[in-house]
Amino acid sequence: MDLCVIPARGGSKRIPRKNIRDFCGKPIIAWSIEAAHSSGCFDRVVVSTDDDEIANVAKRWGAEIPFRRSVELSDDFAGTIPVIVHAVEWCINQGLNLDSVCCLYATAPFVDSGDIAKGRELLNTALPDRFVFSATTYSSPIQRALRLDPLTGQAHMWHPDQFFRRSQDLEPAYHDAGQFYWGRAHAWLQVSNLFEGSVPLLLPRWRVQDIDTRDDWTQAELMRRAQSIQFID
Repeated sequence: MDLCVIPARGGSKRIPRKNIRDFCGKPIIAWSIEAAHSSGCFDRVVVSTDDDEIANVAKRWGAEIPFRRSVELSDDFAGTIPVIVHAVEWCINQGLNLDSVCCLYATAPFVDSGDIAKGRELLNTALPDRFVFSATTYSSPIQRALRLDPLTGQAHMWHPDQFFRRSQDLEPAYHDAGQFYWGRAHAWLQVSNLFEGSVPLLLPRWRVQDIDTRDDWTQAELMRRAQSIQFID
């Protein structure tokens, strides 16, 4: 059985009720639920939550809520891996034969069902104890990154020896796109680092946006609306 787990706790602080807030016409979690179903990859699409309202919204959009998360897995310090491990262990305890498990974030309105399917294809060619995750390039070379002195406010390069190198000569760097992570059920039970040695599915930057602050949310809505514009000759 291939399982999709969408983590969605109720206690978002920076953007209250973030996981079910309206995003361009529907709750933001609905974008992820719909993409999961459209991918054709999953036998079950499950939302892991501690919150009644999130559970009800998720059910209306076609997800299952077969269990609830504990308080310990729902506070501000709860990580993704323990949440997925909890879901995997619940399924195992129910006698379900799990093969692949995909963690799909609730606030990933740019996730594409085709990318989810490509992720599963990559998983089938990767090492059995590794993961496949969505990633993209940094928009600027990280070798030219700056930091600010907290006392003086002055700028300093993290790597001043890179100042005279041309941008095109610097090695590209990548970061987690914050959309999904594919892995075998047994790998989720053993993992401590999702990225080390795993395989990225590279996405264009215009389809990637973290949503952690209100500014992020506004930018994501503008991106979504821009992408929905139909140009007619």
